[in-house]
Amino acid sequence: MSAPVHPARALWLLFEPVYAVAFLQPESRTAFEAAGLDNGWRGYFAARSAPLGAVDAPPVVAAFFSFAPQMVEQALPQAWTHASPAQVLAARSAGATGALARLLEPVAPERVEAAATALEAVTARLDCAGRVLAAANAALPRAADHYGRLWQAANLLREHRGDGHVAALVAAGLDGCEAPVLHCAVHADRAVLQPMRGWSDQEWDAAAARLVERGWLTAQGAVTDLGRTRHGAIEAATDRAAGRPWEGLSDAELTRLEADLRPIAAICRERMPINPLAMPPVER
Repeated sequence: MSAPVHPARALWLLFEPVYAVAFLQPESRTAFEAAGLDNGWRGYFAARSAPLGAVDAPPVVAAFFSFAPQMVEQALPQAWTHASPAQVLAARSAGATGALARLLEPVAPERVEAAATALEAVTARLDCAGRVLAAANAALPRAADHYGRLWQAANLLREHRGDGHVAALVAAGLDGCEAPVLHCAVHADRAVLQPMRGWSDQEWDAAAARLVERGWLTAQGAVTDLGRTRHGAIEAATDRAAGRPWEGLSDAELTRLEADLRPIAAICRERMPINPLAMPPVER
């Protein structure tokens, strides 16, 4: 019998596809281009880091963790010569809101409103101490409409979980390249993820060799029992770190939130043009 899924993980699998529309849909690409950013990585790094202000590459390398430094440096700080953080945030919001309005046309507005309100209630219980990206996003003004509110809540919960995940990876002794190498050995595709994180073949193979030395991978790159155990421990630590805001919900409230969010997540997941993290499909 499989182990029960932690509520923080079960809900993450539903709000992560909602968050992803800000970077994977045509409305977002159009909004970033209108702000003076190209539709590639410059827009991504600027959009995720904009709540921090016009930061240079080093803090973003640290906060985003698994991206090659040279990839971030190609986008920042040059992006701020094209658009201010405020302009980037406006573009991010416009793109995400527009994408959700189109994708969720089959979903009753009342269900979108209910999901947005329920997720916002969870974000109100977040403790952002030690979570820089989450804290910066939590300080932003509330979105005006239910599509914007839904995305904003999903984004905040995602960055909160991500900050905790980075802490778990660091505590496990992994560096920024070793983390995606291990992730690919467990259930993702190197051919998809490696170029999206910007690591060269030499850097990737060197990271894999370090994991072989630790006994986490075989010489052929397959995950070992030890590596799978360590990976599971990292994911469990991430769930625990993300779990406190969900602990205040009753089983009935969790069930109701999941029911409102599932059809929304299913549509967003089905319409993801790429799936670098190997997110599982969402059953309606």
